[in-house]
Amino acid sequence: MIKINELTKYLNQLLDIGNFQDYCPNGLQIEGKAEVKKIAFAVSATRDSINEAQRIGADCLIVHHGLFWKFHGVRTITKSFAKRVKPLIQNEINLLGYHLPLDAHIEYGNAAALARRLGMKNFKPFGDHKGSPTGIKANLENPMKVNDFASMLEDILNHQVITASYDDEKEIQSFGIITGGANSDWVLAQKEGLDAYITGEISEHDWHEAREGDVVFFAGGHNATEQFGVQDLTKHLYEHFKENELEFFYIPSSNPA
Repeated sequence: MIKINELTKYLNQLLDIGNFQDYCPNGLQIEGKAEVKKIAFAVSATRDSINEAQRIGADCLIVHHGLFWKFHGVRTITKSFAKRVKPLIQNEINLLGYHLPLDAHIEYGNAAALARRLGMKNFKPFGDHKGSPTGIKANLENPMKVNDFASMLEDILNHQVITASYDDEKEIQSFGIITGGANSDWVLAQKEGLDAYITGEISEHDWHEAREGDVVFFAGGHNATEQFGVQDLTKHLYEHFKENELEFFYIPSSNPA
């Protein structure tokens, strides 16, 4: 067992949440049991992931996308939102959410986790949200052709990849990576002279402008590009708290977006 306050304090410090001006609260979002043993992880706190956490008897759910966002404004706990919140409160399941801090973390973050699976090296902070990084930049050990890299990325993500490039035979080696919905931040890769940019989503105009701006743009899906950060965080917590004999569960999502 571990006290939820101890777990929260450790994660808040590990992910350096005080260094980010996020558009959601990071850390403990819903308080449940004072002590936890079964910890579930998911990309997002959805009805599906929350119901699954309840089904397996989790005492805590740790996610990248929590429940409370500035762009939603004030919300009543009714209708579909109530169906998310009530199971957590009724079953005393703690909810912890880490958004930009988990995107940016140089070791356990979403971008770093994806880059490792792609065999990249030389991780450095990348991106900028009010003075804080939002991803990483890294290099392949050897250059790859655009179409070959796109195929490798699809295999790792298990998701269709949209590629914006004038030349699929072009060789690329240096990348900026900001997972999720960072459509327009390809311009940061352009400013730094990087060959390519990876994120989850792409808009119509960014597809054109990235090609014309000589940055190869790969969009691999919001959920798909952010699935590995929470998985690597799970492994880290298992090792760090091994003496506490905690149980860990990863809850996948079928979200195709």
